[in-house]
Amino acid sequence: MTQSERRKYLISALLKEQPQYSEIEIPSSEQKQKTLLRSLFNIRMPLPVTDEFLAVQDAYLQEEIRQKGITALSDLEPAQKGLYLWCGDITALQCDGIVNAANSQLLGCFCPNHGCIDNAIHTFAGVQLRLACAKLMKRQEHEEETGRAKITPAYNLPCRYVLHTVGPIIHGMLDKKDEELLASCYRSCLELAEQNGLKSIAFCCISTGEFHFPNDKAAQVAIETVKKYKEQTHSEIEVVFNVFKELDYNIYRELLKAD
Repeated sequence: MTQSERRKYLISALLKEQPQYSEIEIPSSEQKQKTLLRSLFNIRMPLPVTDEFLAVQDAYLQEEIRQKGITALSDLEPAQKGLYLWCGDITALQCDGIVNAANSQLLGCFCPNHGCIDNAIHTFAGVQLRLACAKLMKRQEHEEETGRAKITPAYNLPCRYVLHTVGPIIHGMLDKKDEELLASCYRSCLELAEQNGLKSIAFCCISTGEFHFPNDKAAQVAIETVKKYKEQTHSEIEVVFNVFKELDYNIYRELLKAD
């Protein structure tokens, strides 16, 4: 199958699952097809899926990521020993694990084509990721606590694992408890990564988007927590601070220079 044929197959299969959308016609333009497919991925509940669907989906997503351009950890220059700063799409980063800024349901973002990292990671990992998270949450029987972490395979992403953590949501003024909870996100991910044998991990800017943690303070907490963890545990895990906005890149660059 060509990439176009795969995309149309996936759209058709997902529309059939949703009788209320049976009247939707597949658009003729490639970009509109991609937008529709992502929307359908985003709203799909964690339900069983056929092996045929997974085979087509996996081939499609892996080709989409390949076309975006995969960046390997070995391609990056360290900002400090064992610490890297990289501005780019975390779903195209090849390392042992990437961190997802999740919500407390841990099922990914259900808002069609939303711009959050949770949406992007679940979209390009494939429907298996939501199924895996649903299994974890069913076993846990309660929402994920802020500052903790869970680990799943990464499925179609170029990394091996995804670590899911729920950062603090800021309402009004920032307080010490918020900073402690954010630091706990970083520590929990590092501990879980090493328990699972990961040698490298890429952190997104946890809590700075929809959760409104101030960017400069979040970066300070991130760097301080990672460095303290590495010093106290003598860990050699390589850490990438992944940013997507120029604002965050400049903040991290200055903080890493100052140390």
